[in-house]
Amino acid sequence: METRHRTLETNGITMHITEQGKGPLVILCHGFPELGYCWRHQMPALAQAGFHVVAPDQRGYGRTDRPESIEAYTIFHLVGDIVGLVHALGEEEAVIVGHDWGSTVAQHCALLRPDIFHTLILLSVPFASRSWKSRRPTEGMNKLLGDQDLEFYILYFQEPGKVEKEIEEDVRAFILGSLYSASGDPPLEKRWQFVFPKGKRFIDTSCVPDTLPPWLTEQDIDFYTEEFTRTGFCGGVNWYRNIDRNWEMTPFLSGAKIHQPTLFIAGELDGVITFSRGVFDRMEASIPNLKQKVLIPGAGHWIQQERPREVNEMIIQFLKNLK
Repeated sequence: METRHRTLETNGITMHITEQGKGPLVILCHGFPELGYCWRHQMPALAQAGFHVVAPDQRGYGRTDRPESIEAYTIFHLVGDIVGLVHALGEEEAVIVGHDWGSTVAQHCALLRPDIFHTLILLSVPFASRSWKSRRPTEGMNKLLGDQDLEFYILYFQEPGKVEKEIEEDVRAFILGSLYSASGDPPLEKRWQFVFPKGKRFIDTSCVPDTLPPWLTEQDIDFYTEEFTRTGFCGGVNWYRNIDRNWEMTPFLSGAKIHQPTLFIAGELDGVITFSRGVFDRMEASIPNLKQKVLIPGAGHWIQQERPREVNEMIIQFLKNLK
């Protein structure tokens, strides 16, 4: 089935999309450090199943605009981009699917515009409703570390230009190391460290494999490397630099629940699940209409790339059952 590329105007930016198929609209939101390309295995399957599937390069990534200011990457900008994309496509509603940071975007799309986003599929990052008693995210991270001489990667990302400089020294090594180390493939001692000793560079928290895991090809690594060599990583890292700002702007979401029919999929060995297992276990409280939540044995963080057949089957079956 033909893959189409085009750019559309949405929410004050020009957004590049990849699309396939005809039918009800399904939008796929990627995470960091990825692109719309990360959905390459889902697009043909969903198109064949009768959907119009669209994978954008989101704000700050790929061939989509990359505003300079950090403040241009709040959750309201990111949700606004996807709402505008639906309208630019001439549609009024869509299924929203998100992985990693894309899961956070999808969650907020569902919370803020339930009239548009009637069905939700989340990969890797579970949803927990915020509380009136919640603390500023960076404050919470620092409290979690306590007096230990440790660094948390999101805190490391806060200083403008710091992490970009080191990961852009060797883009290919960073991409390959990230994809391998956070997957389900490496032994425990070679898995990505989201908490690491102070003084250690973030680039040294992952491990570059001698050979590619079976779910990655040289073509995949080349594509990611070429795109991020051209664009740099500042746009994507700026999403992290708005976590406190997002918290400050959304107290009205305290206690909010997602009521759309929802599917959640993650890898059993995903570090996000390990870190936030309690959130995963309690998700039904925040998503009363959670139809299914699945942990795929032996898989890691890049679930739709590592286990495309299983993910495709679950997504398509979930969507078909809702019809």
